[in-house]
Amino acid sequence: MLPVTILSPDVLPAAARWLDLAGLAVFAASGALAAAKRGQTVVTAIFFGLITGVGGGTVRDLLIDAPVFWVHDARAASMCLIVALVIWITPERWWRDEALGWFDAIGLAAYAVFGAAKALGYGVPPVPAVLMGVMSACFGGIIRDVLAGEPSILMRPELYVTAAALASASYVGLVLLGVSIGWSAVVAASAGFSLRAAAIRFHLALPAYRARR
Repeated sequence: MLPVTILSPDVLPAAARWLDLAGLAVFAASGALAAAKRGQTVVTAIFFGLITGVGGGTVRDLLIDAPVFWVHDARAASMCLIVALVIWITPERWWRDEALGWFDAIGLAAYAVFGAAKALGYGVPPVPAVLMGVMSACFGGIIRDVLAGEPSILMRPELYVTAAALASASYVGLVLLGVSIGWSAVVAASAGFSLRAAAIRFHLALPAYRARR
């Protein structure tokens, strides 16, 4: 049995609020930018920003039987709306793909940790909690890519989902070892970000399947 202090959802917001907001902001930015670069309207940009920002967390909350976070906390949806508006009213040259990729790496690591932490907070066992972290970090981007007609991140060889899995699994593992929630979050998010940063910098990718003859 995990200690009650780890499983209590009441301690989660104070320990991980910054992770949640960081993930929401950068994912909403990536969604709004996908719409803006295609010359879409502000309504479409806001929709892309919202669905990308809250998509993964919504699926996670439904699966762990938790209240859907953005329905009960106006700050989440407000963050996505504000970021989407900022993206749409500013010049495209301000938002280079490379810069957004680095911001996305921060959000990926942060949201993977936050998702795993919230799952543990609702009594989800360790292995499913890791998967909830990965889903929180990646599902919004999958929805964004599908709506934008882009190849899904699941179909790319680059280390993206792997970085989310590292962050999520590291957090759960450290918590199980008795490390404090705060330090577990910092170390795990740093590990996930470092792997994603290395993948961006050095174009790291997993080996693709090759049919045997």
